[in-house]
Amino acid sequence: MTSGLRYIPSYFDRTAQEALVATLEKALLQAPFYTPVMPRSGRPFTVRMSNLGELGWVSDRAGYRYQAQHPETGAPWPQIPDMVMELWRKVSDYAHEPEACLVNYYREGAKMGLHRDEDEEDFSAPVVSLSLGDTAIFRIGGLERAGKTETLKLASGDVLVMGGASRLRYHGIDRVLAGTSTLLRSGGRINLTLRRVTRP
Repeated sequence: MTSGLRYIPSYFDRTAQEALVATLEKALLQAPFYTPVMPRSGRPFTVRMSNLGELGWVSDRAGYRYQAQHPETGAPWPQIPDMVMELWRKVSDYAHEPEACLVNYYREGAKMGLHRDEDEEDFSAPVVSLSLGDTAIFRIGGLERAGKTETLKLASGDVLVMGGASRLRYHGIDRVLAGTSTLLRSGGRINLTLRRVTRP
């Protein structure tokens, strides 16, 4: 893999995935999924979102930002689960804890266009991503939006680390392959994305 990009298939086995989904279901009662919109157009995302941790990433007509409260309930985000924090400590090669864990839910037909994660202050911290549920076609390019891209299938339990020279590469989700996993009762895919937001 290109410098700083690490793909770790089957990091979590089925038992661990089921335990994590049970924990997420409880957290989502406190911070339910909502539908973000694009800043300028107000066009809704095809993914539904929530967050865990001290800060959560949100998108609305006012722009992209991190904030400590759920945009609809006003409540603080739930804590990041211990097993997710342990994942960060084992794979991030970064001395400080993550402050945000995005929880994106992809139903059939949902996708995420090419983008860079650049709303954070410290790009020396990687982005660590965990897939749960249906397999996704992940697309990754270079540091320019128009550059060459390649694809990778991310299955349930897989982990992807984007750090170093790969930290600011463009990436997205082309589509989710419906029915490729039985993990989530309602189907679809949940992606957890761990980020450090502020400088230590």
